[in-house]
Amino acid sequence: MNVLLLVLAAVLLGMACVRADRVRAWRAGINPSATELPDSAFTVARVLLVTMAGFSVYTAVQGFGVSDGSRWSDQELTSAVEGATASLDGSFTYGDPLEDASADFDGDAYATTLKDEIVEHGGGDAPGFGVDAALSSTTGSDQAFYLVTADGAGRSYCVVVRRAHSGNVETVAPGLSGEAAKVVQPKYTFAVSSRTGTC
Repeated sequence: MNVLLLVLAAVLLGMACVRADRVRAWRAGINPSATELPDSAFTVARVLLVTMAGFSVYTAVQGFGVSDGSRWSDQELTSAVEGATASLDGSFTYGDPLEDASADFDGDAYATTLKDEIVEHGGGDAPGFGVDAALSSTTGSDQAFYLVTADGAGRSYCVVVRRAHSGNVETVAPGLSGEAAKVVQPKYTFAVSSRTGTC
């Protein structure tokens, strides 16, 4: 569509450049009894044609900008993955108080966290969608590998997430009092790294 608008602009500019004598001769050949057009009519027509050509070029340029904003570039993905890795590395979360601290790491659930973080670090020109963090493999119960790709980007990244049980935290359950309100939750810390390529 954008290319067609640029072609239309070229055609309109070409029409605006046609000399008045040629148009008068063409009209006389088709309809000899037609009244002759004044020079002011050609001036108005040229202004309209150039204006429409300018509008077509403007619309095409805006369209190219929208197309670019809907796809990721390699630089945008690189920056987003680096930012997400730095943000998630050293982060922590609390587990279910009823779950054993040695419970397996839910790699599928963490993929959503990773995707959201990458999109957040994409920057102003990067689209807010189109990122995939596919769980590539797991090693043991606390390590996962994710293949990160994005629509439009030729590069891919391997993000490695290691989860470590870093102790327990005692919290107070809302609405309860005394010993019954004390809840012990496992605390997990994440070590996150990334590299270019597949996992």
